[in-house]
Amino acid sequence: MTIEIVPGHDFDEVATLLGPKNPDSSVCFCLSHRIPAKLNTSLKGPERADYVRGLCSRAVAPGVVARRDGEPVGWAAVAPRSELPFARSTKIPHVDDLPVWSIWCIRVRAGFRKQGIARTLIPGAVAYAASQGAPAVEGYPVDNDGAKVDLTMAYVGTRALFEAAGFTWAAATDAVSGGFPRVVMRRDLR
Repeated sequence: MTIEIVPGHDFDEVATLLGPKNPDSSVCFCLSHRIPAKLNTSLKGPERADYVRGLCSRAVAPGVVARRDGEPVGWAAVAPRSELPFARSTKIPHVDDLPVWSIWCIRVRAGFRKQGIARTLIPGAVAYAASQGAPAVEGYPVDNDGAKVDLTMAYVGTRALFEAAGFTWAAATDAVSGGFPRVVMRRDLR
């Protein structure tokens, strides 16, 4: 089993990981925390796919894809915080003025979970951010202290998952996900 992490420029791979089975459905497509709420709400069905297709065609990919033996099996969204609603969040604090990148969505396809793929996605996202000049990378996972996180809310990751990737606690937040408090975890790349 070989896991390779690559920039998410291939829309078909990204759609396999994030898109709906029915193209007319209005699923998240990893846009909820990437774009302003009003725009997110306005995009319906195929418009969401078109928006993501545009993101995939940019010079900087919207995230990274994990491939196992060539098949897309996981996703991690990573981008400069300045491009995201997190830049204006009242619940997720800025630790300092450093132009950090953010990881906010980690997804592993059904049938491939509990195989260590998420543990490769975060370092892969960090490596991609570093290759683009990021001075640090942040994540905003739940601090669940080992308790089970509902699968629908697990996309933010856990504090332990980020710690395993070399991140350290940077700040508390006023945000909650799945009933657990979220924290700012940071990995310095300087």
